[in-house]
Amino acid sequence: MSDDDNKGTIVLVDDEEMVLSSISSFLNLEANYNVKSFLSPHEALNFIQANETNLIISDYLMPEMDGITFLAKAREMRPQATRIILTGYADKENAIKAINDVGLFQYIEKPWDNEEILIVIRNGLERESLMRKLDDKVRQINKAYDELQNLHREIVKTFA
Repeated sequence: MSDDDNKGTIVLVDDEEMVLSSISSFLNLEANYNVKSFLSPHEALNFIQANETNLIISDYLMPEMDGITFLAKAREMRPQATRIILTGYADKENAIKAINDVGLFQYIEKPWDNEEILIVIRNGLERESLMRKLDDKVRQINKAYDELQNLHREIVKTFA
């Protein structure tokens, strides 16, 4: 496993360069995350499709595509990735609605508190890691169950 895999890949999407650089710079200073920033939701989706992504942060209001639509498409590609939305105060009601619509982990209000966003990201990455481990265990259990079913059929066929 490479170092990039160990630190978690975060995709950050916002149509404001200042927001991207502010959050990216803060995360690079305070944590060891692999942050990929995009002004375009379409470019971010291309990246998500081609690369392992652990956590996705999207602005709610963007000209190319709203954050809910973007996160719904990202969810189809990377269902285990934790999804977070950035929203202005006026958008809070829609952001809360998105919790159900796109399986949102959390919304963060603009302007955000750096310590709060760091905690949310750490918790989101931990959630994604636990979900991945759970999926692996379920696959292992299903494989073992299939093997037991096959063994059972062989025993029944042999002794019936």
